[in-house]
Amino acid sequence: MNLSRLQNRLGHTFADPALLRQALTHRSFGQPNNERLEFLGDSILNCVVSMALYQRFGDLREGELSRLRAALVRQEALYRIALELEIGDNLRLGEGELKSGGARRPSILADALEALCAAVLLDGDFPAAKAVIDRLYQPVLAELDPRSSSKDPKTALQEWLQGRKLKLPHYEMVKVLGEAHAQQFEVACVIESPPLRTVGHGASRRAAEQQAAELALSQLRKK
Repeated sequence: MNLSRLQNRLGHTFADPALLRQALTHRSFGQPNNERLEFLGDSILNCVVSMALYQRFGDLREGELSRLRAALVRQEALYRIALELEIGDNLRLGEGELKSGGARRPSILADALEALCAAVLLDGDFPAAKAVIDRLYQPVLAELDPRSSSKDPKTALQEWLQGRKLKLPHYEMVKVLGEAHAQQFEVACVIESPPLRTVGHGASRRAAEQQAAELALSQLRKK
């Protein structure tokens, strides 16, 4: 675990390191774990993201803002941020979860990110938690397109490529992790031109494809 690096990326140094450790502890590891923190963090994320959208998009109606918020706080979006923070390298997992790839599982990483937001709130205050969340979401909001946010990532990627007369992507199954009752799929989204390959994870093949498409579209928009 490299908690100093994680705190630097969050932009918050914990006065109570026990809260940070708890936020990174999955229930498979034991008690205290991050389940209760996850509950609180979910509410904080919704609140702060709502505030950011309200301030950024003054011309959008309530329904449009709600759709944008849903896209930003869904598991795929949280997982992407968690990967950038390298949360998986710092998780405390039980032996079974470690063996089945729990440190890469989207649901576990998304839950841990929510728990971290709650831990910052409890360690500091609401302004501290808001500052962390605003910092994490700054690049996401910068590339957010309200016109396409209601579309699923595969559709949005397809339309982006078609609009530029480029070949459509194809999706390749990379591997399946875990036991039959808790499988995690790893799927690659492959684009010929411009050459790009992204990998998504999910509890179903469709979810993994959507995540891979979302990562691909994000990278294409930056080029």
